[in-house]
Amino acid sequence: MALNKQIERQVEGIRRLLVEIGRPVNLMEVCGTHTVSIFRHGLRGMFEGIRFLSGPGCPVCVTSGRDVDGAVLISRESDVALATFGDMMRVPGSLGNLDYARACGADIRIVYSALDALQMARMEKTRRVVFFSTGFETTAPGAAAIIHEAREEGIGNFSVYSVHKLVPPALRALLSTPGIDVDGFLLPGHVSTIIGVRPYEFIAADNGKPAVIAGFSAEDIIGATLMLLGQIRRGRAAVEVQYRTAVRAEGNRKALAMMEECFEPDSAEWRGIGAIPASGLRIREGFAAFDAARVFARALEGVMSGRQSAPSEPPGCSCGDVLRGLKIPTECRLFGKKCTPESPVGACMVSAEGSCAAYYKYGGPGR
Repeated sequence: MALNKQIERQVEGIRRLLVEIGRPVNLMEVCGTHTVSIFRHGLRGMFEGIRFLSGPGCPVCVTSGRDVDGAVLISRESDVALATFGDMMRVPGSLGNLDYARACGADIRIVYSALDALQMARMEKTRRVVFFSTGFETTAPGAAAIIHEAREEGIGNFSVYSVHKLVPPALRALLSTPGIDVDGFLLPGHVSTIIGVRPYEFIAADNGKPAVIAGFSAEDIIGATLMLLGQIRRGRAAVEVQYRTAVRAEGNRKALAMMEECFEPDSAEWRGIGAIPASGLRIREGFAAFDAARVFARALEGVMSGRQSAPSEPPGCSCGDVLRGLKIPTECRLFGKKCTPESPVGACMVSAEGSCAAYYKYGGPGR
């Protein structure tokens, strides 16, 4: 009962601030889990005057077609077993997707953790096991840990194809994109438990935008929204933390140190955004024997050199505009017609955390 009263007070505070602000407010959630939670709890339509926009916070959705093509090419090697998370199987590239590659005979197996992939290599002595390592800063420490472990154990038939993405450089690129109309940011809680607060400071300092690191419950998101509107009403911009139970200013130092030892920043291509400098993680030279990009350099030659053009989105797909906050999913002409979770056209409909999938499941406007 006390919790309900607290939420009621926060909701009343949000509505009061919206009246005082006196104009519509665009807030971008930079996390796929936030997108789903906002829908699940009915928050998207609760406040007249707030428009929630989904940013590039779904790791499956932002994995580029070129990244998928690289994984497909590696999987075609005759002695390779490719390990991947299940939600990557239907992400499109110019060579099809991993589901299609497996149907054509590639040995592609779904795992639930990075450790599962390493265990495959321990068991599969006659196969070269490659882990297709995707995701943001949240999953990168796990990838670094298995690379360390593989080197310590001398596991010679294991490598990692790293296409990890870093959230702060993508937000910097997004803020420099013409046409982006965002008044404040709900920043990702999971990523922030690793990197902390400081990497986001440019959002407020250089761009004058309020930002709040939020948890995932209805109370968390409502509280973070209240904090954002409070900043907007006062005309200030800062990076605040609502998710104080899990996020420290300095982040997780042990995880960051492990990532730093194993990875170095590299340019990465984001679906719908393009290439962003220093927004990816490349395996360092000291771990070259476990870097699939080096081990399979010949198979990946066209992809790695850039001679192969970046795959474009399927005709009519607005996934890129959705990831940049320029459109909501229902503004895509394929949404709910040719593009559904059962038969996805674009990456934003593939993952359960994708904005299009969330709109479809929870009955977004226009359905």
